[in-house]
Amino acid sequence: MSALTLLMILAAYLLGSISSAVLICKIWRLPDPRLSGSGNPGATNVYRVGGKLPALLTLLFDVLKGMIPVWGSYFLGIEPFFLGLIAVAACLGHIFPLYFNFRGGKAVATALGSMFPVAWEMALLLIATWLIVFKLSRISSLAALVTVCLAPFYAFWIKPQYTVPVIMISALILWRHQANIARLTSGKETSFRRDQ
Repeated sequence: MSALTLLMILAAYLLGSISSAVLICKIWRLPDPRLSGSGNPGATNVYRVGGKLPALLTLLFDVLKGMIPVWGSYFLGIEPFFLGLIAVAACLGHIFPLYFNFRGGKAVATALGSMFPVAWEMALLLIATWLIVFKLSRISSLAALVTVCLAPFYAFWIKPQYTVPVIMISALILWRHQANIARLTSGKETSFRRDQ
């Protein structure tokens, strides 16, 4: 592994560590998303505590946290496997942010962003999967779980060289959704149904 690759892995982690949800909630003078709603500093919880615009901005910046380091590394000629590790580092930064006491989100949007530069077809498939499952269930966590479970299969089909890193990212996201999985199995997970 070259010094440049190590530098980009570190840069991806540091960029991933910037908590978009916390910062946007501070700017909008909203409650801290780590202490409100579901307690998760991500776009879905920002939507709960602050509405559409702060949530969309959080989503955008979380996607960019994954996209920018991978795209930059791609143009620097870093090999595919290490591009995958850079994506993993960005997700680890989001999950364990250095600047926010290592208390972060679940990295779904950051993982998605990291896939755009190297496999935009797969990224679009993942977006379509999330939208379809969310449309049917109105449960954000279920849509995320189904999407990340299918991600390694999409990778193997479209860009096999990224399969191992995608498996690593999917495993991380599944691990971060343990509480959601427990609530889903007990029928207690929060939904976004129109009648609520």
